[in-house]
Amino acid sequence: MNLWRGDKALVLASQSRARQMLLTNAGFAFEALPADIDERGAVAAMKLTDPAGIAQHLAREKALHVSKVRLGHYVIGADQTLALGAMQFNKPTGREQAAAQLKSLAGNTHELLSAVSVALDGQILFDHIAVARMTMRPMSESAIDAYLDAAGERVTTSVGAYQLEGLGVHLFERIDGDHFTILGLPLPPLLNFLRGKGLLAF
Repeated sequence: MNLWRGDKALVLASQSRARQMLLTNAGFAFEALPADIDERGAVAAMKLTDPAGIAQHLAREKALHVSKVRLGHYVIGADQTLALGAMQFNKPTGREQAAAQLKSLAGNTHELLSAVSVALDGQILFDHIAVARMTMRPMSESAIDAYLDAAGERVTTSVGAYQLEGLGVHLFERIDGDHFTILGLPLPPLLNFLRGKGLLAF
């Protein structure tokens, strides 16, 4: 099944398994071509500190970068940031940093900000950002260690050291936000844009 009706293949500028799964489940055949950009350098160059601004800028940069290589293709770029008040988080580099992030997040409500952009031939056609508020349950150090033992190396692949679609669901007592935002690709507004361009089967 492929609901895409563009003249050329849809391209996702991401290696995220979650984003690829969301597009596949929504009925798309697509190319995945991760954007080779220096994310921290791009943020530093723009002197960005606002989590929403960072997510949107990186989504745009990813879409633009790949769209200049895959001319004539609609390219989706996406990015996600995590903020706990004034604190911002990156993907943990190892178990020790993952434990420190979880210790900070436990018992508190943080925000996941998910941005998506669509580019064509080096021009941004669409931007959107969505927010989910995630309340993590209080956890002892032994509970955090048990979670890290069970989750293994996957904790280093996501900001906040969790994947809600997996064992990370055990960490939360309340979630305010949709599934797509949490997994890093706000799909309904993206589909509305593509549909408005006549690029979907229905």
